[in-house]
Amino acid sequence: MLPEVYATINSKSIGVFIMLGILFQIFLEFFSKGAEHGHVHISKESQNFPWLLFISLCIHSLLEGIPIGTNDTIIYGILIHKIPIAIILSIFLLGSNIKPIHAGLFMVLFSIMTPLGTYLSHAIDLLSTYAVYLHALVIGVFLHISTVILFESSEDHKFNLRKLLVIILGITIAYFL
Repeated sequence: MLPEVYATINSKSIGVFIMLGILFQIFLEFFSKGAEHGHVHISKESQNFPWLLFISLCIHSLLEGIPIGTNDTIIYGILIHKIPIAIILSIFLLGSNIKPIHAGLFMVLFSIMTPLGTYLSHAIDLLSTYAVYLHALVIGVFLHISTVILFESSEDHKFNLRKLLVIILGITIAYFL
């Protein structure tokens, strides 16, 4: 996917969107608590539905579906990525005080987000027009997820402000070089 994106458009603008994808994923993880890569750190005693977790995971999954239509082989990586997430989320939701019907609806909606992203990327002309930039954004999300262990240092798998600022500084320096 990466060579195809760089072959299409100016490399500097593509690089910016890849970096924005990394930052966007960091932003999503502030709300999902790292559930995209297999960590769920939410109180199991709570009866409140975890809306921030749900919304951030749905956005993440929707973005993952965007490049599938133009890159058939990426579906295998996404599938492998989704299996442990689905297992962990299922165990968490069924072990919490959330009503089983809500847990089931959560899993059904979560499971259709990636195919929905694929569908929307073809059905909405605006998304098709900016597909290269969206693919670059998704590459950034994928790069972040695949390298997240390098940046995690706290027990709760949270990013601290200093590391986030260093990442932003690195992106800024790389842009001007």
